[in-house]
Amino acid sequence: MGARAFLTGISGPILTSEERLFLREARPWGFILFKRNLDNPYQVADLVRELKGTIEFAEAPVLIDQEGGRVQRLAPPHWPAYPAGAVFGALYDGDTRAGLRAAWLSARLIAADLAALGITVDCLPLADVPVAGADAVIGDRAYGAAPDKVAAIARAVADGLAAGGVLPVVKHIPGHGRATADSHHRLPVVETAAADLDKSDFAAFRSLADLPMAMTAHVVFSAIDAAQPATTSATMIQQVIRNGIGFQGLLMSDDVSMNALSGSIAERSRAAIAAGCDVVLHCNGKLDEMRAVADAVPDLAGPALARAERALAARRPAQPFDAAAGRAELDDLIAGVRLA
Repeated sequence: MGARAFLTGISGPILTSEERLFLREARPWGFILFKRNLDNPYQVADLVRELKGTIEFAEAPVLIDQEGGRVQRLAPPHWPAYPAGAVFGALYDGDTRAGLRAAWLSARLIAADLAALGITVDCLPLADVPVAGADAVIGDRAYGAAPDKVAAIARAVADGLAAGGVLPVVKHIPGHGRATADSHHRLPVVETAAADLDKSDFAAFRSLADLPMAMTAHVVFSAIDAAQPATTSATMIQQVIRNGIGFQGLLMSDDVSMNALSGSIAERSRAAIAAGCDVVLHCNGKLDEMRAVADAVPDLAGPALARAERALAARRPAQPFDAAAGRAELDDLIAGVRLA
């Protein structure tokens, strides 16, 4: 049997017997790791192997959010610290080539860390374009406030990951930068005119539409669909993400356990699939919710399966890279950068 249309987290650093049985029966398409799952490199590598061994799908992706700055699941002392996205933007403003080189190097070094553990997908880059007055949930994670600059740095990050054998996931499509609320806690509503969104927020993603995977934003864009956030809006997914932006890769929801969404976990999962998400992402590791997601989503099939297969086929072997030299070069490039 094939995989079901969801990605799941687990509760801790070791699989419980209940989780192991659930994964075998539920057949998720892949997994996502958080700090609660990560103790040390040996433990993480063992956990990744065990996760993949529970299902009959050798290519199952293992995801993580490893951006640098505030969002870094793998952290010191076992893994290096990486700069926030805004550092690359600040460097880019003074020296475009240096900013892009630093972004590429950081991503390439992150990819080396992930590949050593068997982690194959990073939920990066961000293409969110922040504005004054927006919630700080994006903040210094963003590369800048101009869509062309954001897209250029995001491309360098995606290329750095790909060069290290790790697939990128661009987020949060079609844009979280204007949100005046953190979607982890409540539903943001953006009231900007559609034409303005198209020229700014959506434009950054349009330049990245060829990337293999993207993650949705739990944000309402009232000028286009006043009733539903992008994750559960067929209008946003078909009219904006697929047609306007032109993204044809695998589309995953952001975490359906976040408070921005309403209804039960099963209702949220069904709504995301019905709207056009290919797979549902569930992160908190609560087994009762994991079961509800698995019961609510279909097997991957048809266009969604084709997009999933194309996404995984885009992964290439890591190119040769001197990590020590790369780290030294990155440290030198960002040494003088100070964020306001």
